[in-house]
Amino acid sequence: MSTFAFLLLLLGVALLVVRPLRRAVLSAPLLAVYKKILPQMSDTEREALEAGTVWWEGELFRGNPDWKKLHAYPQPKLTAAEQSFLDNEVDEACHMVDDWKASQTDYDMSPEAWQYVKDKGFLGMIIPKKYGGLEFSAYAHSQVVQKLSTRSSVLGVTVMVPNSLGPAELLLHYGTDEQKNYYLPRLAKGIEIPAFALTSPWAGSDAASIPDVGIVCKGQWQGREVIGMRVTWDKRYITLAPLCTILGLAFRMYDPDGLLGDQKEIGITCALIPHDHPGVDVGRRHFPLNAVFTTGPTRGKNVFMPLEFIIGGPAMAGRGWRMLMECLAAGRSISLPSSNTGMAKLTARAVGSYARVRSQFRMSVGKFEGVEEALTRIGAYTYLMDATRSMTAGAIDLGEKPSVASAIAKYHVTELARKVVNDGMDVIGGKGICLGPSNFLGRAYQQIPVGITVEGANILTRSLILFGQGAIRCHPYVLKEMQAANNPDAAQALRDFDAALFAHIAFTMRNGVRTLWYGLTGGLFISAPSNVAPEAKQYYKQITRLSAAFAFISDVSMLVLGGSLKRREKTSARLGDILAQMYLMSAALKRYQDVGQSADAALLHWNMQNSRYLAQEAFKGVMANYPSKLVGLLLNLVIFPFGRPFAVVSDDLGHQVAKLMISPSATRDRFTADCHLPKTSDEPVGALELAFAATIAAEPIDAKVREAEKRGLFDNNPEANVRDIADVAFKQGVVSAEEYVVLKRRDELRNIVIRVDDFPFDFDVATANKRNVQASAAGMPERLAA
Repeated sequence: MSTFAFLLLLLGVALLVVRPLRRAVLSAPLLAVYKKILPQMSDTEREALEAGTVWWEGELFRGNPDWKKLHAYPQPKLTAAEQSFLDNEVDEACHMVDDWKASQTDYDMSPEAWQYVKDKGFLGMIIPKKYGGLEFSAYAHSQVVQKLSTRSSVLGVTVMVPNSLGPAELLLHYGTDEQKNYYLPRLAKGIEIPAFALTSPWAGSDAASIPDVGIVCKGQWQGREVIGMRVTWDKRYITLAPLCTILGLAFRMYDPDGLLGDQKEIGITCALIPHDHPGVDVGRRHFPLNAVFTTGPTRGKNVFMPLEFIIGGPAMAGRGWRMLMECLAAGRSISLPSSNTGMAKLTARAVGSYARVRSQFRMSVGKFEGVEEALTRIGAYTYLMDATRSMTAGAIDLGEKPSVASAIAKYHVTELARKVVNDGMDVIGGKGICLGPSNFLGRAYQQIPVGITVEGANILTRSLILFGQGAIRCHPYVLKEMQAANNPDAAQALRDFDAALFAHIAFTMRNGVRTLWYGLTGGLFISAPSNVAPEAKQYYKQITRLSAAFAFISDVSMLVLGGSLKRREKTSARLGDILAQMYLMSAALKRYQDVGQSADAALLHWNMQNSRYLAQEAFKGVMANYPSKLVGLLLNLVIFPFGRPFAVVSDDLGHQVAKLMISPSATRDRFTADCHLPKTSDEPVGALELAFAATIAAEPIDAKVREAEKRGLFDNNPEANVRDIADVAFKQGVVSAEEYVVLKRRDELRNIVIRVDDFPFDFDVATANKRNVQASAAGMPERLAA
């Protein structure tokens, strides 16, 4: 080596090792450039990014997940009191609600059902016992909402919302002692019905831009002049607002006259307002796709209220956005994942039964390969949804507020629910498209878009949140670099930026090398946990391989695309897909490890193989659409040097899953657990349960009848049709009297199951109008006519 080359090498080593020199020569100019290209971030964006905690999704971002951490998370379980409540009070509440009556004629739950959920504490599940609440765990809260949702959306949502993001949650974390002591006991017992108003017609998904304002001023309150606020708002889509007694409200607070200090724009603030406070306008309703949980607008113009209406008192003025973001992570982890999983479980249970009961061409429709495809997706996705729901709810009980994981759970569980219900409608065909008391799936099909839309519209969640927020929040170094760049202390900023930057560079290089090695060896030498089932080990290795590749491609994308990555929503969405699929796979493995049932292996295998394939295709989508084709090609060579390693799930595996859907087993009972299952045939789901058992009991006898038919015993007999053949078989001695009873019972229940409803020509409009006139004359509120 020449002296010159040696000196260059020595200089290079010095630049990397001697930190003061490295900072001066490398980090300082890089920090200056970084500050220029760093996208401007508003205070509300910064608060949203910094709110909540990083949980398992952070491990997936590191490129080498610590599986011991995943296995160390305790399996969520109910206490004896919570289990009793689920088995008794929840079942009774389900029994009290007739979803068809509620959605078609009453447009609400019955007064008796309302009183029951109040008296039994359903509206105060998250409230501590010292305030009169049930103080249930997050997992118990999730279990209750899930089961209620297998019965009726109005029941599920009515209980879900007061226990989610709203006055109780905000009071628990931020309320003054006076506010807690007054409101929480009243909320726990249903004396107060809460609603929380955030969404504006002009700021839906962009909730931080709400135009609703509160101007600090002086005014009269309880006979004396006080400093308060004149608040003007116009909100919509506010669940329970039409009948709430206490309204939570988010607005921007301003102090133009400096009555509170020098700060003129105080920021987003949350307040609690009695519904009968002068100027509050509530009562009108929306009608979201025939769902009759009460939701509607609320308005107010220059409504004066004292500062003590602010949640947490005047000291919390301007801190509302941070409050909302921190509580949203908890609520979003539970509400929609639970209600949509409940919807999917009911679909899996009922459609699986229907596919066994309903026959065409002398065979149960569930045994046709075309129908099997739909049944496979229904069963597998329901298993995956439940695993995701349980694991994410369990995180809340561990004290986490996982903002990114909750967004993944909300987005993917609601999207999978849409697929499950759509497939279910395809299987039951005409039965599903005719609404009526005997239709068990039509209302769910109508209302699926509600979950897709609320608590962050799914399109924006996928394209802006999953990776956009995840890359900053979950990455081990990006947020540190951003915080350093925004630090006003220049010397400290340089030290922090230098430390984060070079750790980041080393992190990226390690993941790049690891990714290439995994690609060349097919991940063969990746270590898997030793305490897992043998059939699951390959999947731990595959997620580790995907995680390394994801960490690497994320860093390359942020380097190459810079600030433009925020605007490249399709690229961000695909990167978010990869992160999400790894999270879903982790949830499925966690469930399999906790439950320990090898009989569930087909469900695990199908989901793991499907998710790894979807993650692979998302990688391909990112690389194929890179603005620099050269960079895309190089990434492809590093991540998949021998081409795509993962294929679509095999038909044979799908067949195994479909069989689980239409056959009684402990596995079927596990992944459809906690559905409300009526016991009588006058309920559509109850009739399906009975018909399912009766069909299986009759199948050996049906085989005898078919054999007789093949031998020509029923030739030229017009009564030997698909409906009446049991009678012919009995008359001709093919089946015994006892067997005939079994066939007739099956036929009776089958006929109930396949029946669709019909109505008078005017759909009873005249009768409904007459009822409304009578109700109005009696001073009762009118209901909309059917």
